[in-house]
Amino acid sequence: MKLPLLRSFFFLLFALAVAQVCVRAAAEIVVSPGRLGLVGDGRALETKAFQSLIDRAEPGSVIKVVAGRYVVGTLKLKSDLELHLGEGTELLGSKSIDDYARDVYPAIEAPAFDECLIFAENASNVKLSGKGGIDGRGHRETFPVKLEDGSLGDRPMLIRFVNCQNVTFEGITLKNAASWCTHMIDCDNLIFRGITIDSHVNTNNDGLDLDGCKNVLIEDCNIVTGDDSICPKSTSTRLCENFVVRNCRVVSHTSAFKLGTSSRGGFRNMLVTDCDFSDTRMGAIKLMIVDGGLIEGIRIQNIVANNVEGPLFIRLGNRGRAYDAPTEQIYATDAKSEGVPPGIVRDIHISNLKATVVSDDPKRCGIMISGIPGHYIEDVLLENIEISFPGGGTAEDAARVVPEREAQYPEAFFFGTLPAWGAYIRHARNVEFRNVRLSARAPDLRERVILEDVQDFTQR
Repeated sequence: MKLPLLRSFFFLLFALAVAQVCVRAAAEIVVSPGRLGLVGDGRALETKAFQSLIDRAEPGSVIKVVAGRYVVGTLKLKSDLELHLGEGTELLGSKSIDDYARDVYPAIEAPAFDECLIFAENASNVKLSGKGGIDGRGHRETFPVKLEDGSLGDRPMLIRFVNCQNVTFEGITLKNAASWCTHMIDCDNLIFRGITIDSHVNTNNDGLDLDGCKNVLIEDCNIVTGDDSICPKSTSTRLCENFVVRNCRVVSHTSAFKLGTSSRGGFRNMLVTDCDFSDTRMGAIKLMIVDGGLIEGIRIQNIVANNVEGPLFIRLGNRGRAYDAPTEQIYATDAKSEGVPPGIVRDIHISNLKATVVSDDPKRCGIMISGIPGHYIEDVLLENIEISFPGGGTAEDAARVVPEREAQYPEAFFFGTLPAWGAYIRHARNVEFRNVRLSARAPDLRERVILEDVQDFTQR
């Protein structure tokens, strides 16, 4: 581990220690059915009553909800407040889009997701805690992906915080978002401890989307999502940096841990350790710069990933999106760069990873590490790696030429079946495999590792 990463790691622990004491209880407001004008029967719309409690609360107050199920639209939190949901209590998202506020900071990437259930902006010292939960009730039947006229239907996010500091989520359960579950934008000093995310009832069901955030600790969490589970993003030039993810169990239909796709600023100084990413489709670990940003100082270690598809995808591409004016995602194979120059991917160390790759689709199985012509991925070390692949590749697979597709939306399987059954590495410099054991469970006519335009590759 290089000195800059160590220094940032200790700074992160200090910053989050400060955040731990962010909410000092000046008053406790106890909420239960029949008190304070609340019904709690799971049917009555109670947004106004809940918002009134929040607005009247003194700085440092804890709103402690001890019983009941409360249907609400958008609630706007404020500084110096803890919302505590006791065991068995729930906030239920309204099933009517008309109950969600429009005067909130938008979703940036997807205008259809502009509305949200829990919102905060320019707030500090905010905590959501307890053994209770927030249920967005965002099923497709309620919030369809497309309306009858073919347009995208509005699908609220569960939580969005913008430009907030010292925020803690502890113990709480977040589930059934209609789109993304938790979207944090330009926030500093974040703790997610012991939370549960269970969100896969619609499309675009991301878990933690952390856009331009700094000093983030995610630990002891259980996350099951239909889309990306833990997903730092960077739609502006503000980097995501100083992250620790540890002791988490993550299951996803798309990726367990993913940097990008949005990557205008980039990602620096991140440690992911002692996690289980098993039962994940499409890709367990994805590290991507496609919008001109930077990846640097990434450490991923002590990972179990059984029954996964692609175990590792590292991509330096050239979509070149600035996000000044959001555009639709580009999936076309002939997509052109949107103008931002290519970025930098370097200093990645992945160690003590044990994975079993299981898939009926050979396009989804291999390791892919790929830059683009003239722009290399640099300084990648894979150490103490053990991965079992399905095998079964044909002579036709072995002869495939992998297209560049520099600007296409980056998913490994978009490049087709790889000509290597283990690892395909292209446009890279200074890549080292140290005690890397790759095995195929069935005979395979492809090579174990293929290098194209790779400088200084070593195996030990």
